[in-house]
Amino acid sequence: MNIKLLKKHKYNIDFIIGSVLLLFAILIVIIGLFYTPYDPNVMSNELKNISPSLLHPFGTDNFGRDILSRVMKGTGTTVIISTMIVTIGVLFGTLIGAITGYYGGWLDEVLMRMNDALLAFPSLLLALVFVGIFGVGKYNIILALGLVFIPSFSRIVRSEFITYKNMDFVNNAILLGASDFRIMFVHILPNTKPMLLSAVVVGLNNAVLAEAGMSFLGLGVQPPDPSLGRMLSEAQSYLFNAPWYALAPGLMIVIIVLGFSLISGGRLFEK
Repeated sequence: MNIKLLKKHKYNIDFIIGSVLLLFAILIVIIGLFYTPYDPNVMSNELKNISPSLLHPFGTDNFGRDILSRVMKGTGTTVIISTMIVTIGVLFGTLIGAITGYYGGWLDEVLMRMNDALLAFPSLLLALVFVGIFGVGKYNIILALGLVFIPSFSRIVRSEFITYKNMDFVNNAILLGASDFRIMFVHILPNTKPMLLSAVVVGLNNAVLAEAGMSFLGLGVQPPDPSLGRMLSEAQSYLFNAPWYALAPGLMIVIIVLGFSLISGGRLFEK
C-alpha cells in the first residue's frame, strides 16, 4: 500500500479489533470442523463437573463432556446456522426489494404492506409462532429466522433501487435495449453493495443472538448436539456449583457479537 496514503489516514481501531475477534472465532470454527480434543458428545460419570485443568482447559459439564470440545463444535453450529439464516434473508429480500423498487405501482404497494405487517411484530415472536406450528429443531429455526430477516433486507434494497433506477446509466441501458433483468441485477444491484454489505454484517450479528436465544429456550439445536445458546441453557442450573460451565460459551457469544458490532461501525481506514 502507498506510504503517502497511510500517512493521510489513521487506522480505525474498532474495525481492527472487530476483525481480530471474528478471525479468532472463524479459526475456532475451522479447527472444530476437523479436530476437537475429545468427542464433544461422549459422556462420563467419572468426569462430571470437573474444574478447568490441563487435560480439560474449560472443565467438564454435568454429563462429563469436555467443554472446550463442545464450545468448538457449538461455535461452528451457531455460526453456520446464523450464516444460513442471513443467506435466506439476503436472497429473498434482495429479490423482493429489487422488484418492488424497480417496478413500483400496485406490486410495490402489496408486497410492502405485507413487509410492513411482518416488521410490525417482534422477530422472535414470529419465529416462535413458526416453530410452534412446524416443530423445534435447527432446520426449522433456520427457516423461521430466515423468513423473519427477509423484510429488513427487502426494504434496504428497495430504497437503493428507487434511488438508482432514474439515474443516467440506467436510462442509457434502457435506450440500448437492455432487459429489465439485466438492468436490475447487472446495472443497479452492484451499486447497492456498500449498503447491502453493512446490512449483512448487522444481520449476522442479530442472527447469532437470535439463534442463541432460540437454542437457549430449547427450540433450536437439540441435545446432544452442542450450540452456544444450548450450552448456556444447560449451564444455568450450575452457575454456583460449576461457573466455568457457562463461561466459555458465553465468552464466545460476546466475542462474535462484539466483533460484528465493531466491524459494522467502521472501515479499515478513516480520515
